[in-house]
This record gives sequence, C-alpha cells and structure tokens, in this order.
Amino acid sequence: MELTRLIVKGGVISPGELREVVNIASEEGLDSISFGSRQDIIFPKGFKSLDKTTLGKHHFVYPDQKSGNNIVSSYVSTDIFRNTNWLTGNRFLYILEEFKEQPKLKVNITDPKQQLVPLFTGHLNFIASEQEDYWYLYIRLPNWQKMEIYPVLLYTWDLAKIYYEIEKISEEESIDIEMLFTLVSEALDTNNRTIDKPLNVPFYPFPYYEGMNRMGIDQYWLGLYWRNNLYDLDFLKEMCDLCFECKIGKICITPWKSFIIKGIPKDRKLEWEKFLGKRGINVRHSLLELNWHLPVAMEWALNLKTFLVRTLDQFDISTYGLNFGISEYNRDGHYFTSIIIEKNELPKDLESIKIRDTYNVLFAKNFDPNTREYIVHSQDIDKLELPTILIELSRKYFDELGNTTAETVENPQKKEKIQQEIYQCQECLTLYKSEYGDESQGIPKGILFTDLGDDYCCSLCEAPKSNFKILEAIEN
Repeated sequence: MELTRLIVKGGVISPGELREVVNIASEEGLDSISFGSRQDIIFPKGFKSLDKTTLGKHHFVYPDQKSGNNIVSSYVSTDIFRNTNWLTGNRFLYILEEFKEQPKLKVNITDPKQQLVPLFTGHLNFIASEQEDYWYLYIRLPNWQKMEIYPVLLYTWDLAKIYYEIEKISEEESIDIEMLFTLVSEALDTNNRTIDKPLNVPFYPFPYYEGMNRMGIDQYWLGLYWRNNLYDLDFLKEMCDLCFECKIGKICITPWKSFIIKGIPKDRKLEWEKFLGKRGINVRHSLLELNWHLPVAMEWALNLKTFLVRTLDQFDISTYGLNFGISEYNRDGHYFTSIIIEKNELPKDLESIKIRDTYNVLFAKNFDPNTREYIVHSQDIDKLELPTILIELSRKYFDELGNTTAETVENPQKKEKIQQEIYQCQECLTLYKSEYGDESQGIPKGILFTDLGDDYCCSLCEAPKSNFKILEAIEN
C-alpha cells in the first residue's frame, strides 16, 4: 500500500500543528490518520494533490520520494519514565531545533535509561552518557555491514553539525569509522570528550504507557492507544481544542503507534475523563494488548496480533516487561522488540499455489532488544503453533529475569570469536544453524557451514550449498 508520511521532528508536535494536519487530512477526504514507528504521521492512502501553498512548514514525504527521514527522540519519556538526570525535555527541544534541514539519514536521539523508544534503529544513534551534555554515537551507515561506535563522546551543541558533516561524506563507498572520524575532526572544531567507559544500557521491563497517570504533584499525563492505529479526525480536533484550553504546548508520538499528552492540570483531569468517556475511548487496555509493534496498514499483521492476544489472554499468561513484533521476513534483522514473529516469504516457484503462511520466531538476547542480538527459536511454524511458542518464551523470560546484568555496549571490532552462525537457503528459506548441525544428513552439532563439503545440499529442496547465504553470525 502506498503511504504518505508527515515528518514530525523527534515525535514532538504542538496542538496547533496537529490541528492543521487534521484539517489537511479532512480536506483530502480522509476520516483518520495513523502513526508510524519513527514517530511520524501516516496517511492511510497516498495523495499528491495537495496545494503546496497551503502546507506551510509541514514536511510531507510522498510514496515515490526516497528522501526525508524523521528524527526519533525519547523526549516523550521525559518526566514520566526513568531518565538520565541531566537530560531534560528542554534539552531535547533545543537539540531538535538545531536540525534546521531535514536529515537524509535516520537519526535517533535517546536516553538509555528509558525503554519506550528504541536506541539503535537509526543510521546515527546519539545516546546520552552519564557525563552531563555528552553523548555516545553509534553509527551504521546504509552501506555498512555492522554498527560502529564513534571514538569520542560528543557535546550536546555539536550533535547537529556533526550529523550534517557525516551526511555529506556518508555516500563514499570506501569510508569506514576511522576515516569518518578523521574527516569530521578535520572539518569541524568540536568540544569532544574521551570515552572513559563503555555505554551501559540497564534492562528495565517494558513500561505501561496508556491511560491517565499522575505526573508530579498537580499534573497528569495521558497515553492514548487505538488498536487499529486509525485515529479519528473529529476526535483529534476536539482533543487539540482541549489542549489549547489547558495551555498544553506539546503532544508526543511514540514508536508504538500511540501518543502521550503531558501536563494535564489536576483541576482539569475530570474534564478530560468526561471527554474520553463521551467519545467511548477505552484507556484500560492490558499490557498484553499494548506491547506489540506492527507494520503500518498491514491487515494480516493486525489480524495475527488479535488472534495471538486473545489466545494468550484465554490462558491468562503474563507478559509483563516483554514486547512483541510482527514483521515480514527482514533480511537485515533490524528489530526493536523482545520477541519477533517473522512471516516467511513464499518461494517464487510456489506463488501460484495457495498454501498456508509459515512463521519464524526469534528472541533478543536476555530478552533485551537493545542488545541487537537475536536468537532463532523456531522456524517454519504454522499460525496455530505460535501461541504455544510465545507461552514457552514468556516462561523462559521469567525464569531468567534478574539473572543478567546491565548490557555493556562495546565496539564490535573488539569481539573475537564467532560462537554460532546461521545460513539460509534462498530457494525454500530453510536454515542451517551450526549450533544444531543437520541431523537428517548426519552432520553433528557445532559444524560451521563454511566447513561443510561442497557437495552439501539443502535438506528440504536439495539446492546446492552455493544457494545458501549468511543470515546471522552471533559473536561472543
């Protein structure tokens, strides 16, 4: 489906700006809008008929445009979830204001102590350090095979100019982290600081982010989530008007297709609750319902989630602290949830045959997506088998909870030994995992794919060894 996106820098939008967007959508004949995983606004159908003179400062990205990436930020988490002491909402806003031109690369600006916004889903990931006003930078440019750490801590007021300098030189094919650091250092006068210890990412359970919740002594914050990710325009208009009346200046979009309003005065709380009640808005979803990340405008994913949530609910299974993702098969494996359900690609020679979809299930190391290391649990699973597997993984999570320490994120170049590897047949998508070998062909556990004979073939479709490509290498 063709989708038009509206860039919302850092996921922060004023009620006035949102009201303007709602009016534009109404004029296009829409009755709802959606939110994207990069805290942007998604229009359920593509449109190109907009009169550019009416758009003002709004930045739309149409389906045929490749440029324009939203800056993801954890501003939404400030004051309501765990945060680094010095990293205030105002600092986020000042930093975002420094990005005058729309970035061509994906940029994340986040606090490592919160769990609501992913840390490593950008090309450039600025992550707050314990040193006030200094940031780690983790980089994975589009043509890089792995993520690298920038060798110094960066000063808050240098982030934007460092980004634009990296953007200018990022298209050079031969550039690596050392060359990039050298070129940036030669071009800019920056206030860097030595990295005296690696980034420490604490593991916290996934937060509950919906409903009316206390914020300080005399204020509340409200999280709103709609299961189908279609937010009614008439509701949003009234909500923006109520924000004006309460002198609320910012609305925050989350990567979970929801939004949060902070700073509702205590004496207006009842008015907001009446407003939601009259509209029939449910703000009492269970965490089991909330902790799913789905692709936008894919009905099959929403239907699968609904089936899984209802089944898990029938078994009264706790998933507190976990989050789940549903995705089409992702060759890059760039996920940000604890457990991933991948829908397998249908082999090209079977596209004309109506067969049931199959799925792979992966989980993050320590069930912490910030490790960026995923382990294959099951493959080629039928839909009806998925609930049992998710229950099994939920129990595994609680068995291991509290047995791990905070993850230390070091330079990947320092890792030495490959512990296991996963290769995949490009014909039928069968996996070869060195941890298990291939019992059907008498290959014992621990044999690396590269050590197999040239006469090895796929155990399912008999494709030759040359048809396999590496999918994952887990390093120790």
